[in-house]
Amino acid sequence: MPTAPQTTDELYEELQANQRRPYGRTRTVTAEELVDAAERFEETLPLVRALLELQEAYTYGSEPRKSTVAFARLLTLFDEQPDVFDENLRHLVFWRFKWVAAALRALPEIPRTSLRQWLTEMRERYEKAGLGLQPYYGQAYRLAAHVGEDTDLAFELWAARTRTPLSDCEACEISERALYHLASGDDERALRTWEPVLAGKESCQEEPARSIAHALLPLLRAGHTDRARELHLAGYRGCRRNPSMSGEVGRHLEFCALTGNEARGLELLAENRNLFDEVDSPLELLDFLNGVEVLLRRVEQLGHGELPAAGFPGRTWTVTGLRAEVHGRADDLAARFDARNGTTAHTDRRGARLGRAPLLEALELTLRTRRLDEVAVVPGVPVAAPAARAVAAFPESLPELVARARALDEQGHPDARACWTELRTRVTAPDYTHPDDPAVGPLARLRADLLADEASRRGERDDFTEAAALYEEAAGLYDDAGTPAHAALARAHAVLATAEIPPQTSARAASETPSGLPADGAADTGDTDGTDGIPAEVAALTAAHAAMVRLHAETSGLAPYQEVRLLRLRATALGLRLQASRSDGHVAAVLHEVGLLHDFATRHDIPGQIAGALVLRASTFAISGDLPAAAAETDALLDRLEAHGPAWHLPRALGLRARLRLGAQDAEAAHADLGEALRLAADWPADAVDTARLHGDLAEACMHLGRPDEALRHLTRSAELNLRRGDRFDAYCAYSNAATLSLDLGRVEDCIALLDSLLAEPDVAAGEPDDRLVAQLRLTRARALRAGEDLKAATTEFLALAAESAGWDDDPGSHAMIAAETAVLLAEADEFDRAREAADQALAAHARDPRHEALSNCLRELARLQARQQGSDGLAGALAFLADAGRVAEGAHSAGYEAHGRPLDSALAYEYGRVHAYADAYEDALAALEKALALIGEPGPDNGRAGEWAECVRFAAAMEGVYLERPAPALARLDAAVSRLTALGHTEETEPLTSLAARLRDEE
Repeated sequence: MPTAPQTTDELYEELQANQRRPYGRTRTVTAEELVDAAERFEETLPLVRALLELQEAYTYGSEPRKSTVAFARLLTLFDEQPDVFDENLRHLVFWRFKWVAAALRALPEIPRTSLRQWLTEMRERYEKAGLGLQPYYGQAYRLAAHVGEDTDLAFELWAARTRTPLSDCEACEISERALYHLASGDDERALRTWEPVLAGKESCQEEPARSIAHALLPLLRAGHTDRARELHLAGYRGCRRNPSMSGEVGRHLEFCALTGNEARGLELLAENRNLFDEVDSPLELLDFLNGVEVLLRRVEQLGHGELPAAGFPGRTWTVTGLRAEVHGRADDLAARFDARNGTTAHTDRRGARLGRAPLLEALELTLRTRRLDEVAVVPGVPVAAPAARAVAAFPESLPELVARARALDEQGHPDARACWTELRTRVTAPDYTHPDDPAVGPLARLRADLLADEASRRGERDDFTEAAALYEEAAGLYDDAGTPAHAALARAHAVLATAEIPPQTSARAASETPSGLPADGAADTGDTDGTDGIPAEVAALTAAHAAMVRLHAETSGLAPYQEVRLLRLRATALGLRLQASRSDGHVAAVLHEVGLLHDFATRHDIPGQIAGALVLRASTFAISGDLPAAAAETDALLDRLEAHGPAWHLPRALGLRARLRLGAQDAEAAHADLGEALRLAADWPADAVDTARLHGDLAEACMHLGRPDEALRHLTRSAELNLRRGDRFDAYCAYSNAATLSLDLGRVEDCIALLDSLLAEPDVAAGEPDDRLVAQLRLTRARALRAGEDLKAATTEFLALAAESAGWDDDPGSHAMIAAETAVLLAEADEFDRAREAADQALAAHARDPRHEALSNCLRELARLQARQQGSDGLAGALAFLADAGRVAEGAHSAGYEAHGRPLDSALAYEYGRVHAYADAYEDALAALEKALALIGEPGPDNGRAGEWAECVRFAAAMEGVYLERPAPALARLDAAVSRLTALGHTEETEPLTSLAARLRDEE
């Protein structure tokens, strides 16, 4: 605290503020400071309230030793000054006897006799106060269950008794009864008992998260895998990073270990690394460590003991090292509890958990499926994907391997890349000795080959800066090796890669930001080079083409496969220029270069480059808008590939035709092409046939066909493949779209789990990816939290995003949208002053980059919320929001903007009616609704406005007939509307009207 409270009122305000904080060090330290402050007042009551807050902070901060000390001080005050304690405070004191009983059980240094003495004191005080003993017997049962003796009798003595006001809540008692049946080996009865809690019918601060953690394995054993998966996602979010629920976190780790989700388990362990340091409860720590060890043992059994793992602070850990440390500490804790209790219960329970075999080989828990070999991946470094087909064994002889790699590379064969990878491993080995073999050539030549291969991979991941540098380095080595033709080809690649470097980093982000960013339109992000207003990218590609033509003319001794590649690069440069400019004037130049390429490849019988020329020609027609010609070229290409090969071009060609068919609105045919493309792609390395893009395109086709679940699978598959090849930007874009789609499908927990995983990635946490992409991920997560009714977390995230986006001078429209959503969320929490501030921010940003419809919707919703929650007291504020919405609508009208949903003017008039109705201004409400009806106009058979018109009629009739008590005109209005709607065939829209009319007639 900056300054200590000077009055009791200030102290109470600070206590209330602290109670709104999450449990943890900040809340606990503040509570300690408030106790110190309370001791300075003469009155006892402030100290009592401060001690109650302190004990709560200790209890839920997993500090049982300190919790008992705080209660001892409180109990002394209760005994010495009972008059200070009103009925509520007295209730709290007796309630917290149970907290102390739990705290003492959690400390193995407390003798068993002391545990019983405390229960005896609890019973005596309850009896003296005339309180029922069911809570005492509940604590006696929990002690018996903890010790592992006389459990059945203790359970019966507790469970058979009538609940009292001091009994634990229904949810907690249900959980205890279920755990008793679970310990008895009766999974089925345990799950039946748990059902009200698991279904959300009974809950409290710790439930259902605590019950879910214990129910996961019984659900699996009972075959309820889907429900176990759903509850894992929801339940984990309720206990993660919470020291007082560290045992439950451990059970989620165990669940991951036993369902083939070891990689996710390590990810969750890293997210909860704070628990190794913050859990001060030995019992909670033991439960947590047991789950950690189950996970680590499983990872080690699978041969990944060398992986890094998050563990105790002060050093770095591998799985093997951490498992050994956890094993020793957990064994010691179990032994200490058993020594105190005089039983072997904790050692036995620990052994049972560690001895469990996996229950499922693989259960897909989240939209992001990860393998253990991906856990330690450095961002940007490719990961080998599971082999789709067997590649011929590499020759032991290095000269033979070099010869194979170069021969396959000349053909453009996909297997060349595997050979280069194997060569890179051998050449970089410490004991490598370069052979003196003319067929291999000097070491500089081989190193240049490897650099060129690496540069190609970088270019495929759009890392053009690094690709250009690697190609230039390769060219220098080729010169040193006396191979000028290879050097020329490498330089041509470097020229093109340099031309593809974006003028500024944000340009690519602006064009490739995933769907879901709040926008009514896209801003122009084109940069110019300052000469004649030509876009910089177009100018760079034009210059690159000219440079390659010169290089081609100046280089002699090119082999056919090298010359055809130069021609391919020249045509590619002009194709990229056309794609950037979309200028009809650039089409002919591309087709001319493609013709040169095709003729040369045909003359020298180079099938791969013939296919490449046909792809370029089809793409050129598609970019220029000549879709029939593009389709014809693609059909011809596929015919040739099926007849003459090469087969590895077929998946890409089918993907091209599918995209053309999507453009022609033939999603069914596109889906078929993409399905066949993926079938054929399985025969080749994913990078060679761009399997990631095929999955992404198939997701789009599925969405057009109304198959969102299938689309979701392909989006996540696309993202996984992009991650494995090191293209993290495209991977995050695909995952972002998957998260948005899962949210649209109502799969809220799937969405949150996916985004939590992405946002925990080291490069994301370090701020390395594009900031707008990360903001999109966070925005979608905030919306998911809101949909999942975690309004506190959602509001926190929205406020943070609104503050950050305020600095997006190049994108004020997105800030307008984020600030608007933030305002609505604040209004839902009754914070209308802060909502007004956020709305003003949105309006200021809207003035720079309009978002007419979204902002109008937001302002109307703000007005509705304020009027509904504050009635006539909130009318002025609500009308101010509507006045702003009116100005937004006027601006939209002036700009010629047409809303995608309801027209802004009629929607505004309707909202005026609703706001006045909430404020009991019924005449004003009716007048506004009459205006809305006039703006909507009479419905027609096909104009789509019948539902909106009918709702306005219903609302106006309700104002007239119910609130203004004028049933006759209201009935006349309703009857006329029903007749009109029926005549037009809108019978469904008449139902609310006939229902209201019947009600009015009944009341006459």
